[in-house]
Amino acid sequence: MTSRPPSPPAPAGPLDVEQAEAALVEHYPRLVRLAYLILPTTLGRHRRALGAHALVQRTLPRRPVPAEDVPLPAPRDSPTAHNSAAVGADPAYVWLRAQVVRRALSGERPRRFGPWEVRPLPPHSGLFPRVVGLRLFPRSGGTDELALVQALSQVSGAARAVVALRGLEGLPDRDIRVLLHAAGVPEPERAIAEGSAVPCPAGSRDRPLLASPEFDPCRLQARPTDLMRRRQHTRAALAATAAVLVCGVLIGPPGLTGGSWGPDGAAAPRYARNAAAESALDPGELTRVPAAAWKTASRSDFSVWPARGGLTRDTDLLRRALAVWARPGSDVAVGATRGTSTAPPAGPPQLLYAGRAGGSDVVLLHDGLRVARYAEPHGATGGSAALDLARTDLADTASAAALVLSRDGSNVRYLTAPWITAAASADLLDPDDGGTPLRRDADGVTDALAGSGNDPRDCSRQTGLLLTSQSRARPYLYTDLGELTPVRLTAGSPQAAPASDALGGTARGRLAREICHLRAMAGSGVKAVNLWEFARQRLPENGGTAAWLCTRGETWRGTGARVQTSVQPPAREPRTPGALAVRTDGTPACGPRGTDVLSGVLWKSRADHWYVLAAGSERVRSVRATGGVTGSAEGRTLAVRAEAGARAGVTARLSDGTELRPLR
Repeated sequence: MTSRPPSPPAPAGPLDVEQAEAALVEHYPRLVRLAYLILPTTLGRHRRALGAHALVQRTLPRRPVPAEDVPLPAPRDSPTAHNSAAVGADPAYVWLRAQVVRRALSGERPRRFGPWEVRPLPPHSGLFPRVVGLRLFPRSGGTDELALVQALSQVSGAARAVVALRGLEGLPDRDIRVLLHAAGVPEPERAIAEGSAVPCPAGSRDRPLLASPEFDPCRLQARPTDLMRRRQHTRAALAATAAVLVCGVLIGPPGLTGGSWGPDGAAAPRYARNAAAESALDPGELTRVPAAAWKTASRSDFSVWPARGGLTRDTDLLRRALAVWARPGSDVAVGATRGTSTAPPAGPPQLLYAGRAGGSDVVLLHDGLRVARYAEPHGATGGSAALDLARTDLADTASAAALVLSRDGSNVRYLTAPWITAAASADLLDPDDGGTPLRRDADGVTDALAGSGNDPRDCSRQTGLLLTSQSRARPYLYTDLGELTPVRLTAGSPQAAPASDALGGTARGRLAREICHLRAMAGSGVKAVNLWEFARQRLPENGGTAAWLCTRGETWRGTGARVQTSVQPPAREPRTPGALAVRTDGTPACGPRGTDVLSGVLWKSRADHWYVLAAGSERVRSVRATGGVTGSAEGRTLAVRAEAGARAGVTARLSDGTELRPLR
C-alpha cells in the first residue's frame, strides 16, 4: 500500500520574477546538472545536454509566484552533497528545483484522452538553445561513471530523480517524497525504493561521483556533425527553394506574372486558358459523325451515332447547352446517375441530337464516357433548365440501342440508334402481350410511351420497349427505371453467353411477377437486369410448385450490382408479385462469378400453416434450417413447419462439401 506523502513545508513570501532570475543564474550549473541526470539516457548526450539547458531556462516564471506556492526549505538530516545545505536555504532555489524535477519527469507521466492513455514526448530544446553544425556532449568519465550511466538507463525517471536528489542535493526521503508527489509521480514510495537499489559508487575524496564532469552539461566538448549528409541536405534545400521560386513565378497572381484582371475581376479564368477546354465551349468544334458511319464502323455504340434533330445548326442553343454542362447555374436542375461525374467535358463532345421534344428544346451530347441531356422550355429566353448525365462507357449494340429523349409526366420518348429498324411497346405485367408497334419519325424518335408513373408504390403498369436491330431477328427488351438509358431485361443462367432477352412465355411470366420489385433499383445506374430461375420447389399441403428467382442488376460503373431473391408460388393472377426474400448490393452472387445461391422465406399455406421454405442452386446437395426452427433435407429444397413470426436461418452443403450461406 502506498503511504501518504507528508505535508509540504510552510510557505514563504511571494517570489518575484527578478528574484527567481537571480537564483536561476546563480545556481544554473547545479540545476542543469540535476535536469541532465533525470532526463532519459535514450535521448543521447547531445539532445540530453541541450534539453537540460532548455528545461532549466523555461522554469523562469512569467509573473510573480504566490506565497502559498513557495515553500520554505525543510531542515537537512545529513547534508552529504557538496554545499547542499547552503543552496537549500534559498526559497527561490527550492521552488526552481521543484519546477526542474516536475518538467524533467513530464515525459514519464501518461495522460488520458477519454478512453486512451498517451505518453507525451520527452522535453526537447525547442528554438533555444540552438546549435547548428556541431554536436555537444559532456566529457567522458571513467569506469565508475560508465557503470552509473548504465544503471540509470535501466530505471524509471522518478528513480533517477531520487538518485540525483540524494546525491546532489542531499535531501532526506521525506523531502524527496514531497518533491515527487508535487511532480505528479503516482507512487513516490516505489520510486524511492527503486532509486535506492541503484548502485552508486562513492566517487573521489573531494567530490561525489554525480559531481564529476561526466554529468556536467555546462562543460561540453564539440565535434562536427555528419559533414557529407549535411552537404547533401544543403543541396536538396537549395534545389527545393529554386523549385518553389519557379512555381511561384509560373502560377503566381497576375501582379507577379505580368497579367491583368479581365471583366470578371480577380476570379480565375473559366478554363484557365486551356485550349482544349475552351474548345469544348465552342459549338463549331462539336464532333458530328456522318449519317452512314455506323455501317462501316468496327463497333456499335454511341460513338457512331450521327447528329440528328431539327436544331443541329442552332448555334445559340448548342452554346447554351455546352456552357451549362461546364458551369451549371443555380437555376439548373442537375441530375446524375450513381457513379457519374458531373464535371465538364475535357474537350469538344459529340453531338447526338438537337431538336424539339415534348415542348422542350433538347440537346444530347456524348464525351466518350457519359451522355449529357440538356433541356430548356421551347421559346423561353430565361428561367430554369435541366441537365442530366449518365455513364455509358463500354456500351455495345444492345446497351447503346436507345436514350431517353424527354419525359412528360409519366410519358417517355426515346431516341433510337441508327441500326434499330422497328420499335414496339408491351405491357410487362401481361405475359401474353406480344407488343404494339411504336411509330418513329425520320430521326428515330419514338412516339410518347406510357411509362411506369412517378409513384414507386403504384405498380399498376410497367411498360416495356421492344427494339429490333438490323443484325438480329429477335428484339431486345427494355424498361424505364427513371434514367437516361433504358434497362435491358434478360433471363437465364448467369453463365449463358450471350444473354437472352426475357421474351419467351416462361420468362415473360416470371418477369410479370418480378417487374414491380425492380423499382427498388431505380437511380442506381443499372445497365441490365437478368432473371435467373435457380430452383423449383413442390410446396407442402399440395400447394403446387414455386419458382425461386435470383434477379441481378448490373451497373454501368461495374460495381455495386443490385441482387435480390424471391419465390413465386402459384397465383390466380399472372401479375401477382412474388415474395421477396432478400435484397443486397455489391455481391458476385447470381453473376458469372457467383453461381451458388441459397435463399429462404417464411410461407403460409392455404390452411394458414406456416413453413420455412428454402432452396439452393444446382450444386446444393442438402439444406438445413437453424435457429428458431430446426430441420434438414437432402436435395436442393427444404420445407419445415414453423410458427408465425419464427426467426430461423438456413445453410446448405455443396457437392464439394463446402458450406453455403444465404444472401444477406
